[in-house]
Amino acid sequence: MDRYAAAGDEAADRARQQERHYQLLSALQSLVKELPSSFQQRLSYTTLSDLALALLDGTVFEIVQGLLEIQHLTEKSLYNQRLRLQNEHRVLRQTLRQKHLEAQQSCRPHNLPVLQAAQQRELEEPPLLKSWQAMEHRIREEQQAMDRKIVLELDRKVADQQSTLEKAGVAGFYVTTNPQELTLQMNLLELIRKLQQRGCQVGKAAL
Repeated sequence: MDRYAAAGDEAADRARQQERHYQLLSALQSLVKELPSSFQQRLSYTTLSDLALALLDGTVFEIVQGLLEIQHLTEKSLYNQRLRLQNEHRVLRQTLRQKHLEAQQSCRPHNLPVLQAAQQRELEEPPLLKSWQAMEHRIREEQQAMDRKIVLELDRKVADQQSTLEKAGVAGFYVTTNPQELTLQMNLLELIRKLQQRGCQVGKAAL
């Protein structure tokens, strides 16, 4: 009797899984209609069916949520680093102007036009011009280095996401830098996120 009961439970579990798979597949097919036609054509029935299978136990939803949180933290950190660099550059530029302003404020009124003319000449002639140009060159180099660092870090995060989702068995994900494939993967992530927002994910216990 126990053997028959166990077999009955397994059959019921399979039926629930099949029903759950059908629900997820139907939801995905509905959401795909909102995408541009060029991407609709690339998301075949088989791809969507495989994606629905990967989403059955709810684990992938948790993985995607975790990856998105890491991405947001990374983007915020990189933004703050660039902001700090911009502030440092602003201070560098202000230092020279501040020195001139302090000199003007301490200057007697009748000497002020003479001082201002002298300072203007200093800005336009060496060695101050050379110093200013060197500072601007340094600022440009530091900004370019920071931008390269940001791009590389974001590229690494994308590769990490692709690898993690590929290992989790999510259809359409593998490490690539092909722009079309990246856009397709972004659309797949958006489909998963929308399913999650609709409350389509369920845990194993609910199957």
